Amino acid sequence: MLSSVRSAARSAQILLQGLSFGLILICAIGLSLLSLGAAVGLMPWLNFAVHMGERVVENAGMIAQIAGTFLCVMLAGFLPSHARIMALETSHRQFRIGMQDVAHAYQMAHAADRAGIFKLESEFDSVRERLAYMRRHPDLAHLEPEVLEVAAQMSHLSRALAETYSDASVGRAKMFLRQRQQEIATFKDRLVRAQEISTELQHWLRQVEAEEAAAAAQLSRLRAELAGMMPEVMGIETRAPARDRPAAEQLAKAQRPGLTRAAQ
Repeated sequence: MLSSVRSAARSAQILLQGLSFGLILICAIGLSLLSLGAAVGLMPWLNFAVHMGERVVENAGMIAQIAGTFLCVMLAGFLPSHARIMALETSHRQFRIGMQDVAHAYQMAHAADRAGIFKLESEFDSVRERLAYMRRHPDLAHLEPEVLEVAAQMSHLSRALAETYSDASVGRAKMFLRQRQQEIATFKDRLVRAQEISTELQHWLRQVEAEEAAAAAQLSRLRAELAGMMPEVMGIETRAPARDRPAAEQLAKAQRPGLTRAAQ
């Protein structure tokens, strides 16, 4: 929107400047002819009355005509310099348009160079190959040969950059980064799953420990209850193993010589 407004304003300014240029030139020529004709008596001078207070200015029309003629002639003297300035502005705009065309052609050639279309190595053959490609390109057919030649030379100078950042190299780099990104995503999923399993095991361990503690407490309470209810039975069970231990030792000593002879 802003660019269209600027373009319209620029067009109106150029039109106004052209009209002013022509009007000043016409007025200067017309008044000069009228003044020269009046001076030699072929045409009458302008005649109108001018009063300055009570005084009447004589020959006011002639004075105004001569002053207007000099003014228009002096303004016309600036027209050549103004024309040169307008020519410089026009050439500057044409230069900008030409640079845009060169940039567009260079982008096309550089993209083709990155795709590996150009194969020649020497400077002359490389520039000629690029120039032939741009001439065959449908989007660059309307450009002038000088523009295409400059773009071809620029593309030849940047061929090392095109080889470094070729489409194949960029594609491999993107594939590598895509694989790394997928691996990172997979690792994150596994890490989340491991955290969930760890949390589940910790909860399970706490539950088992709580159940073991509850069972141990119940066992201790049961033993305490049994000890309070049957102290004599608990005492008999404790003394019985101690009483039977000497008899078992004597029986083992009696059986040991027989086992030794059988082994021999």
